Amino acid sequence: MLTVLATPIGNLGDLTPRAREALGAAALIACEDTRRTWALLSANGIARPRMLSYREGREESAGAQVIAALRAGFGVVLCSDGGYPGISDPGYRLVRRVIEEGLPFDVLPGPCAVDLALLHSGLPTSSYTFKGFPPRKPGALRRFFEEEQAAAHTLIVYESPFRVGASLAAAREVLGDRQAAVCIELTKHHQRISRGWLSELAAQYREAAIKGEVTLVIAGNHPKLTRSADRDSSS
Repeated sequence: MLTVLATPIGNLGDLTPRAREALGAAALIACEDTRRTWALLSANGIARPRMLSYREGREESAGAQVIAALRAGFGVVLCSDGGYPGISDPGYRLVRRVIEEGLPFDVLPGPCAVDLALLHSGLPTSSYTFKGFPPRKPGALRRFFEEEQAAAHTLIVYESPFRVGASLAAAREVLGDRQAAVCIELTKHHQRISRGWLSELAAQYREAAIKGEVTLVIAGNHPKLTRSADRDSSS
């Protein structure tokens, strides 16, 4: 069976008992970076099994090895460097392949930056959309946010620490001045959450030097979570 599991996104103590058991029992671990996963195994006293790198660009060759191992009756674990494989990660392609092959698999619950950021933001949780990483080019970035202009759901995206200011500014320009949150290094020692209006956050992070993983959470199109231009002190 293929077991898909989430690994800690920062704090190693967040590895669940079920994930630890699955890693320890696996004959093969398909992971994003074998060095990072080996460090996780070592920290938890898990003996190193056979490992292979399953990442962008290696899906076909690595996927074929996983399928062969599953057909031979071996237990395989799929994981990434942090969080779930398949969430802004090519792991979903392996899951699709396993389904097409009619092979068994299971998904274990675990840490994910999307849910953590959403709850840290204080924004509505009843309906939300996660859209991975926004495009880098200004025109494509603007169109990315234009798709969300009328939507009432909360929007969640990952972002590079080098483009946070640009993405916040583009969101402010396209979506208007909405409530939002910038979540940095979730679960880690230097975790930082900034909440406020997009105009305030865009100004705060325009030239800010950021290190680590970043998740942005932006309110949907709702009058209570958006303020007009005459109330925007940055205008």
